[in-house]
Amino acid sequence: MSRLVLTLREPPAHRIDMGAFTPDRLAGLSAEDVRRIPLWHGRRQVPAGDLFQVEGTDAEQILIQAGSDRLDGIGTGMSGGEILVEGHAGAYLGREMGGGTIRVTGNTGLLTGSAMFGGQVQVEGSCGDFLGAAIPGERRPMRGGFIAVHGNAGDRVGDCLRRGIIVIGGNAGDYCASRMGAGTIAVLGTVGDQVGLGMRRGSVLLTVEPRLPPTFNANGTHYLGFLTLLTRSPGFGAGPFAAFRERGTRARRWLGDLGYGGKGEVLLWS
Repeated sequence: MSRLVLTLREPPAHRIDMGAFTPDRLAGLSAEDVRRIPLWHGRRQVPAGDLFQVEGTDAEQILIQAGSDRLDGIGTGMSGGEILVEGHAGAYLGREMGGGTIRVTGNTGLLTGSAMFGGQVQVEGSCGDFLGAAIPGERRPMRGGFIAVHGNAGDRVGDCLRRGIIVIGGNAGDYCASRMGAGTIAVLGTVGDQVGLGMRRGSVLLTVEPRLPPTFNANGTHYLGFLTLLTRSPGFGAGPFAAFRERGTRARRWLGDLGYGGKGEVLLWS
């Protein structure tokens, strides 16, 4: 049985909701069944076969070829299996994901990993704003799982994060870890202004000294054994993240945000 392959016939003129294409929803369907699935393309629905060439039947392994930044919601709600996107992906990748693996060879858009609570997302390019964050107006940020971004991430990484691990091999924008409630964010490159603003709990691990809000207090230099355990976890040994393993266990520490209880920590690896 060959894996299910979806190939864009041409660059889409409008945004496409890809939430129907998960291993859970496509299990047991034939290629012809998949071609008949209605997809939102802009403001109208069209059969998937009008937009994609469909081959194979094994939905446990889905390959999306000729990716586009207009393919939104890839992997929404998936609980298992694998999705590989060759090229770019749009917004809401991995939204409400509970298990399985998504890998994107290009970039992704806004709100990657929003409301995610399990599984793994790997982005070999860069991500837009609100990585692992809650959609404005909702109270469901990332609550578990693992996200690895090889490139850069935009503003508000991990906004309201409650649980899980986000690892960024490049730079992160402003307000990284804003309103964070728990979990871990590690950034190998630089971060923008106001790191941890409104942070209640959780850990932010950095290699470049941050520009923190005045409501963070310096807490000295420490040797933290948990850093060794963290960098041995799956995902830290591949690609640019292998550099984290060379940082050792010595770190400068700031506690904050004191305006919100002061139980979060920002660590600067020596």
